[in-house]
Amino acid sequence: MSFRSIIQDLRDELGSISRKGFELKMGHGLRSRSHRVVHDALGPPLVGALRQSCWANMPPELLRDVLVRIEEGEASWPVRKDVVACAGVCRSWRDTMKEIVMTPELSGKLTFPISSKQPGPRDFPLQCFIRRNQSTQTYHLYLGLTQALAADGKFLLAARKCRRPTCTEYLISLDADDMSKGGGTYIGKLRSNFLGTKFTVYDAQPPHAGATVSRSQLTRIIGPKQVSPRVPAGNYPVAHIAYELNVLGSSRGPRRMHCVMDSIPASAIEPGGMAPTQTEFLHNSLDSFPSVPFFRSKSYRMGSLSGSLSGLKEEKLVLKNKAPRWHEQLQCWCLNFRGRVTVASVKNFQLVASEENRSSNLEEEKVILQFGKVGKDLFTMDYCYPISAFQAFAICLSSFDTKIACE
Repeated sequence: MSFRSIIQDLRDELGSISRKGFELKMGHGLRSRSHRVVHDALGPPLVGALRQSCWANMPPELLRDVLVRIEEGEASWPVRKDVVACAGVCRSWRDTMKEIVMTPELSGKLTFPISSKQPGPRDFPLQCFIRRNQSTQTYHLYLGLTQALAADGKFLLAARKCRRPTCTEYLISLDADDMSKGGGTYIGKLRSNFLGTKFTVYDAQPPHAGATVSRSQLTRIIGPKQVSPRVPAGNYPVAHIAYELNVLGSSRGPRRMHCVMDSIPASAIEPGGMAPTQTEFLHNSLDSFPSVPFFRSKSYRMGSLSGSLSGLKEEKLVLKNKAPRWHEQLQCWCLNFRGRVTVASVKNFQLVASEENRSSNLEEEKVILQFGKVGKDLFTMDYCYPISAFQAFAICLSSFDTKIACE
């Protein structure tokens, strides 16, 4: 049997098995009525069938060559589900996939759930969109698969708005059906102050070595549930967002905002700069992710990347909104969103590095995150290095919150 035939046979078997599992449980992760995170699709029927097949005992050298070909060939969703299926066969397949699949910074691809916690690509933005459900106060983030904004995308994250007496919180989860802080798929939250002018983004696990958890109760009661001690429900601040107050209220111009990225050094935007990269979810929560493979690349160890923040205490990256220009003919404030935003809204913004973070050799402002309205409850979100999809999503959620004092 030729090497090409081996790869084709493996693809056919993976396709026939994963097609059933993905279509029944998550519809390839594309349909809006089903937002199950990708690991839910790798249930016992799929994994068991692959373990019993002849492919589970392949020689390591041949296995790696086959998986490399599959990873290179299945570059985009929904066919990239075969890469996830391969990583769920057994431990040897999973370990091999950990080394083959690169982070979004290098590959420009979002493959596994941990990809949403890793910085985006350096050379181009990842184009995503957010769907808002005002009746349930929920928000769903998708990776765009086509240029058509009306088309469905690959589900990434979900958030639920929770009003408190003194603040508002947005709980962020990998699973649209379980957005509670006590759930196994909870990964962080956004919290506002009373006026809705200042926000803090919290990560449920340490974003880098030496990160300190804010004062919170790990066993805080939420409704009838109590957070299990084994669930990583820590509050590690990773960003602070502030909107400038409009005390006079005489102008309804664009909002002014700036974000201090506590977990990203300012040097990350320089050529050769590096941002901390989470390589896996905490081990004590792996029983909540029974079939999810995680990145563990030799060049991307959490300790080696994040030691700079805790040891050298580098200057933090500060982002600010790009100032719009007043258009005399249209009589409105305008920004160039390159066709990704079609509806004027006070929520629209573009974030760039502040002047003190940019070096003199950077002639033009590079947009790190842009967010804008394209429909009544549809918004685009494009982000790139050095922030992650989780951080970008949390920053965009702050724009949804009511800010009477800023308008």
